[in-house]
Amino acid sequence: MRCRICGAELPAEAMFCGECGSSTSATPESRRRADPRPGDTTVVDRLRVSQRNSGVISVPVEGFAAPVPIPEAAADAAGDRPAAPAVEQPAAPRFTLRFSTGETLTVFGTGLIGRRPLPQPGEEFDHLVQIADRTLSVSKTHLEFGEHDGVLWVADRFSGNGTVVRRPDDGALRCEPGRRYLVPRGSRVELAEQSFVVA
Repeated sequence: MRCRICGAELPAEAMFCGECGSSTSATPESRRRADPRPGDTTVVDRLRVSQRNSGVISVPVEGFAAPVPIPEAAADAAGDRPAAPAVEQPAAPRFTLRFSTGETLTVFGTGLIGRRPLPQPGEEFDHLVQIADRTLSVSKTHLEFGEHDGVLWVADRFSGNGTVVRRPDDGALRCEPGRRYLVPRGSRVELAEQSFVVA
């Protein structure tokens, strides 16, 4: 017998999948949950300057997309105008994640981390990082990460056990689900019983 959600091999008398935790009677359609994120944007008053900088950033998705060049007209292709010099794009910053499980991974761009990370419909990521966690303390899709101005950010994806960021120059910070937190190099990110250090 195989799990209909993750495809893992199961004993004949199993009631739940040991790999993904699904019921043996579950189907992919029955496992879909409504997106818990709000569908609208709320204007929030500016924070008082006396408050500590939390490192939370909010960047519109369009801010990460590279500008799309507009194709030249057919007359320009014939050579009526000189060609513009090619502009070299800077390389995306790379981050090394050293996991408590012993694995080391170099990442760039965006990604998801979890026991079995799965993007929502319409989402695209550069990395899907799977953590081997037999204790099931890490959620299937626990954390999202990306880059802003050369610094890594993380956002808890409404995980069951939460995410804690420990920066080298600051105390522990429990991440509010759905918000982005800057994680400078040398910081430790705790995902329940597992963790990784950013280098």
